[in-house]
Amino acid sequence: RHCHWRRSQWPDVRMLSAKAGLKVLVLEQYHTVGGMTVTEEETLPGFWSDVHASGYQLANISPVPRELGLLDRYELIEPEIPFSHAFPNGDIISVHRDIEKTVSEISRYSLRDAETWRALMNRFLAQKSAIIASMFSPPPSFPAAAADFAASSEGMEAYRFSIQSVRSWANQTFEAAATKTLFSSFATFLGASPDDAGGAELSWLFASVLQNVGNNLVKGGMNCVTLTLAEYLQAHGGEIRTNVLAEKILGDAKRATGVRLSGGEEITMEHLVVSNVDPGLLVVDLLGAPMVGEEIVSKMEQYEWGDSVFVMFVALESPINYKAGPAARQSAHVHLTEPSLDFFARVYLQCRGGALPSAPMIVSWNDSAIDPSRAPAGKALMKFVVLSVPYVITGDATGKIAARTWDEAREPYADYLIELITGDYIPDLKAKILKRVAHSPVDISRRIISAVRGTLGQGAFVPYQSGALRPIPELGQYRTPVANVYLCSSGSHPGPGVSMAPGRNAAQVIFGDLGLDFRRIVSDR
Repeated sequence: RHCHWRRSQWPDVRMLSAKAGLKVLVLEQYHTVGGMTVTEEETLPGFWSDVHASGYQLANISPVPRELGLLDRYELIEPEIPFSHAFPNGDIISVHRDIEKTVSEISRYSLRDAETWRALMNRFLAQKSAIIASMFSPPPSFPAAAADFAASSEGMEAYRFSIQSVRSWANQTFEAAATKTLFSSFATFLGASPDDAGGAELSWLFASVLQNVGNNLVKGGMNCVTLTLAEYLQAHGGEIRTNVLAEKILGDAKRATGVRLSGGEEITMEHLVVSNVDPGLLVVDLLGAPMVGEEIVSKMEQYEWGDSVFVMFVALESPINYKAGPAARQSAHVHLTEPSLDFFARVYLQCRGGALPSAPMIVSWNDSAIDPSRAPAGKALMKFVVLSVPYVITGDATGKIAARTWDEAREPYADYLIELITGDYIPDLKAKILKRVAHSPVDISRRIISAVRGTLGQGAFVPYQSGALRPIPELGQYRTPVANVYLCSSGSHPGPGVSMAPGRNAAQVIFGDLGLDFRRIVSDR
């Protein structure tokens, strides 16, 4: 496939290690590099879909592309409208890159809410440097973080906000139901219901980042970023092997000595193993109790994975039209929900009770409308991410689906969702479909083994699984009990999202352990 160059998220710790002069071998289970950032022809030839991650929201925040000299190696598309929220009655709120346009949009629903968003954005801008620094650094220990919070009244207010629920925050902050829904919906991206602790700060941060730096798409697909990283690694002497599955890390409780592949091949290594698989697979299967101890294994077996997702890729005869008007199609993505916090509460009640949600939150990605190279001329391509569905089906809130396994329920549920989207949001969607491909949570977990239970974030993003507590306190600094085995995935701080932050943070720890100067290496081109 042709990526549009200008000349597992796949962790940059490998690239930085290669830059430091270490010999690097990457073992990848999938047929190409990229993990959760692959782009493939899911529907028909010439229709290129981002299979998992779509928006490169942190492209203009992450220091890694600059540190590796990659800024001119792929092309970013920055839509004027990072996101919109469309409602069944045809109403819409669009968040523009221009804050004044966003304020004007919100003012149609509430003048007070419009000014409130301006104030919230000023608050974000005042904290932006500190937020970025915290994302791209190993997290402080829990005692240190607690002491910092307790040092002032402002710190304690920040702690309160960090564990506040979306419903509490939205009801305190906004007055219009549409505005509450607009900004609260982002908590759903990270699996927080309106009444879960921690959802407020997640929503504010997510929405603020998109308002401030945009919702970038990579021309040609997200995989262009990881293919660029692969080229960089190989240019620095690194080796990549795809279609290989690591079965076991060899060694003892003190030190790893190599890796055994599923076919029986054993690869010895001199320095260290860095894992980008989910922390459960690393601890329980690749290392196991003989290497890390029963207590660590037991804690990882209790790790919470969060809610599953359902995805539909749709190749279209021609571009569609939203009921909400042209601004929706000009947005990188559109949230499709009712204007109500109770809507989200109902979704989670159904999902966590094992039922197929009757009206889930749907994120509509306008792939080819933003990047025409994703589809043949005149055609169109979309992706619908359905957030929060059960991994194990025990019931059905739609009243239409009798199946209780995903292999049997996938297509009937996809049919139901297409009817729902067509009826409430995109009237001409169903009539224009050339081909639809749906991925259930089970399909997602089969395809990428680290997408455990069809989740996208390598662990629920809850207060007790964030910062230095992610994935568990004993592994919160990217180290494992085995001295030369490290983890660097979304199961580590700062969590999911295409930021390259977990890899960069792990590299800082690894370089320190090896006696290497991280800052000198990243600044040395």
